[in-house]
Amino acid sequence: MGFRNKLKEYRKKCGMTQKDLATKSKVSRATIAGLESGAISVTTTDTLLKLSRALQAPVTSIFFTK
Repeated sequence: MGFRNKLKEYRKKCGMTQKDLATKSKVSRATIAGLESGAISVTTTDTLLKLSRALQAPVTSIFFTK
C-alpha cells in the first residue's frame, strides 16, 4: 500500500473551496487540484508548508498517511 494525501479531506473540513485554499495558501488552484487528484505526486517543501499552515494541520497528517 502506498502513501496518499488527505488534502481534500482537510480542505473540506475547513469549509474551503480549492479557490479559497489557493488564496489563503498562495498556492495555485491548479496545483491544489493536481495534488488532490493524484495527478501531481511530487511538489516542493515550500508548497507543503504553505498548505499545512493554511489548513492549520501538520504536513505529516495531510500528506504522509497510509
